[in-house]
Amino acid sequence: MHRSAPRLARILACAAVPVMLAVTGCSSDSGDKTDKADKSAASGASGGGEGSSSESAAPQAKKSPAVEREKFAKLPDACKSIPAKSVAELVPETKTKGGTAGRSTDIMSRASCSWNSLDDNGVKGSQYRWLDVAFLRYESDEALAVTGAKRAEDSFAKELSKAQGVSGAKKVKTAELKGVGDRASAVTYELRKTGEDFSYVTVVARTENAVVSLTYNGTGYAGAKPPAVSDLSKDAASAAKEAVGSVTAANK
Repeated sequence: MHRSAPRLARILACAAVPVMLAVTGCSSDSGDKTDKADKSAASGASGGGEGSSSESAAPQAKKSPAVEREKFAKLPDACKSIPAKSVAELVPETKTKGGTAGRSTDIMSRASCSWNSLDDNGVKGSQYRWLDVAFLRYESDEALAVTGAKRAEDSFAKELSKAQGVSGAKKVKTAELKGVGDRASAVTYELRKTGEDFSYVTVVARTENAVVSLTYNGTGYAGAKPPAVSDLSKDAASAAKEAVGSVTAANK
């Protein structure tokens, strides 16, 4: 009996090992499942699932519509904007038939040219004429969401206002011109300077994103009468139409 007791104890101990291993194995498997469930729950709570980033992201601001690009990319040669034949008729006996170009730091945006002459008729007096044409070009501005044409329209209003507000001008009149660009107006007035009475006509026109300002004036010396404003107006309107057309021609 005393010899069999230890043996019985050893048998019982060995028999208990598989049971403990089985219990341990079940506990380990149960722990894995619990960990996976915990991780899955944590992942769901943190918003790491599919589609969570798009739901939590702030809505993007709408982009402003693109500003229309300006039509004219350059200006014509101002001194060639009016045909030589027209210059000869408006400014006879001019010494600089090719015109005198105005200074510009950016000929793509600003250009001008002028002609002048004194037709001396001896005892019958002399006739003085001056012709000037200026161009302004505007580009579209995406930062300000404004087109070149709109900027030119604003410039047209300013240039017209300047022509209407010449200091010392008398009998100022403004008339709309048809068929000269998208919009045009002629300002006529009389102005006394250097002791003589001058007749003036200024035509301001807009064509797309460009503005054309043409001034034609004259007077008589040595007893000669100044030219009639009505006569200058016809010639100025014709020359302005040619100048506006030169902008289109330069961009073909």
